[in-house]
Amino acid sequence: MKLALLLAAAQLTPLPPPTVPSAPVEQPQLQMDLVLKAGSDRVYFSGNDYGLDVAARASLAAQARWLLANPAVSAVIEGHSDQRDSRDHAIAIGERRATAVRDYLISLGVPTYRLSIASWGKERPMPPGPAGAGVDRNGRAVVVVVR
Repeated sequence: MKLALLLAAAQLTPLPPPTVPSAPVEQPQLQMDLVLKAGSDRVYFSGNDYGLDVAARASLAAQARWLLANPAVSAVIEGHSDQRDSRDHAIAIGERRATAVRDYLISLGVPTYRLSIASWGKERPMPPGPAGAGVDRNGRAVVVVVR
């Protein structure tokens, strides 16, 4: 008899409507949002330099604002070098560039645990542009959004 009452009560209680989980925002969409709102996801370096110039600091300030506004997002900072360097030297310069960017983002308030670095050295060159512009674009650090 108690079982019958429980079953009857269960049938009378309306079930809540099914919830549709919100679609997760995919990484390419987040990366595009960073570029649109911060203006860029990369900074450029000349020669074997890994110091941040005024333009790089301004770009990174906008990227830091975006990262702070999106606390569920982390980033890998990828350091790159150009084809003229030896493999070992290119990896070392790429790491120094990525570290400089990470450290500057941290100084702007982005939590350390949300940032990691990777050096690609000369392994991922940009496609060549007009009049050898690709070489100039290879000395860079790119903030890559990860979930």
